[in-house]
Amino acid sequence: MKLNLKEDSTGGELLMFKEEPGFDRLVFSRDRFNKYFTIAWNPGEDQTITIDGSEYGFPANSLVTLLFNQSFCFENPTNIVAWQFNREFYCIIDHDSEVSCVGFLFSSTDHLFVQLSEEARQKLQLLSDVFIDEFKISDNIQNEMLLVLLKRLISYVTRLAKLGYAPVKKLPDEKFHTVRKFNLLVEANFRTEHSVSFYADQLCKSPKTLSNLFAIVNQKTPSQIIQSRIMAEAKRLLYYTDRSIKHITFELGFEDMAYFSNFFKKNMGISPSDFRNSPKDPKEGK
Repeated sequence: MKLNLKEDSTGGELLMFKEEPGFDRLVFSRDRFNKYFTIAWNPGEDQTITIDGSEYGFPANSLVTLLFNQSFCFENPTNIVAWQFNREFYCIIDHDSEVSCVGFLFSSTDHLFVQLSEEARQKLQLLSDVFIDEFKISDNIQNEMLLVLLKRLISYVTRLAKLGYAPVKKLPDEKFHTVRKFNLLVEANFRTEHSVSFYADQLCKSPKTLSNLFAIVNQKTPSQIIQSRIMAEAKRLLYYTDRSIKHITFELGFEDMAYFSNFFKKNMGISPSDFRNSPKDPKEGK
């Protein structure tokens, strides 16, 4: 089942998938013009999700959030319930005060899997049923009702994710927002700024303060987050595009191909050219 609402005046779209066998996303080919954020729920058994060519375990009764520039497919897509929306339907950056998810729930620096309790699963099931009902009611407030439901979904998933984010101690809101702002700054600047000191200056913090904060929340270090974001983009460009390694080197803010190759090999274990020549998912191609 695929349900869709499209606003002709704005180009805004909201989609919902349930028991849909062909549900996936191919950013560099079929879906390159459809920039959807995705919330995917696996209410069934453990399965595998492939994100930008890398496989991850997708546990039963868990959620994963994905950005508009990520390709993905599921081992068993018919077991997935998912919501997709574009920024024209709801811009999470412009309305960050409403849902507080930017740089946390949707972030390219990591893939956030949220494990659901039985209570959370029941609430999500109820919410998904209400979504389906509203999709089927075509009246003059349908858009408004579905937008309210989407906000509720994002807020609820953000709350669930935050509860599991720092299991040892509750993270104060101020520090939580610093983590989000850091991730958002990395997303906006990783192609040109590779040093922790740049981001620390932007946040009016010292690099040491940032490192201590990320240690509290059991995250990667700030430096690892920056490097992970660069690597994610490098792998996507090498895997799915025909851009030369020299072009990718400069696009990602490196001035020397040898330095970029050493950076890539240190993080990936193989050279950029060997990674490019590795077997690819035939569904994606170039």
